[in-house]
Amino acid sequence: MTNKIQLSEMSWVETQKALERGVKTVVFAVGSNEQHGPHLPTSTDSLIGEALAYKVAKKLGNALQAPTINVGCSQHHMAFPGTITLKPETLKGIIRDYCVSLAKHGFNNIIILPSHGGNFEAVREAVEELRQSLKDVNVIAYTDLEGLLKFLVEFSAKHGIPASESGAHAGESETSMVLAIRKDLVNMKRAKEGFVGRFEDKIDLVISQGIKALTEIGVIGDPRKAEAEKGDEYLELWAEKMVHYVRGQISS
Repeated sequence: MTNKIQLSEMSWVETQKALERGVKTVVFAVGSNEQHGPHLPTSTDSLIGEALAYKVAKKLGNALQAPTINVGCSQHHMAFPGTITLKPETLKGIIRDYCVSLAKHGFNNIIILPSHGGNFEAVREAVEELRQSLKDVNVIAYTDLEGLLKFLVEFSAKHGIPASESGAHAGESETSMVLAIRKDLVNMKRAKEGFVGRFEDKIDLVISQGIKALTEIGVIGDPRKAEAEKGDEYLELWAEKMVHYVRGQISS
């Protein structure tokens, strides 16, 4: 019996054996490739999503992790080089095809974890459609963006980091998590304070004009107090929140 849980590292034989012994739950993240300030890589959301999905699959038990979708809806970041974006309909189509493939192999619990705010609406709409077309499959997604931002701020608050610094994009919270995952990709010498006002009041501006209308460096928050140890804790707490969310909805 293999201890592997990542489909991308398993052969078809190993996957088939897992299905035969009753592993019918699969988890994957929907990330992005977009700017995250001058100090973080464009893969930030995908790195975080990959780590999160792995932790959730492990904590759920009897579950596998499917590869992260690494490009999402990032139109509001296109003023910054390196950003790659998909139209919402394109992302929805990818998610639909992805889930149909998993369902065909026998997975009847498909857990989707968007790790980029711009993906939440497309994920929600795709899941609604999949629930109509995949009648025998339980497709579950966490699509409460406000709830996600709220508990990420709560995690940082435990360390005395205010919401304005924890940030909604490339601030202390995300920077700490990437430090925990891939410290080699973080350049803290370039970490600078970005927009630290009330982001809730600026969401419409960001959507209509792009994030550069709010911050010249692409940062919402202040990453300078980020630490890998805090990032490890944030990922654990986030994973626990997601496990609690899906356990009440998952089928046996």
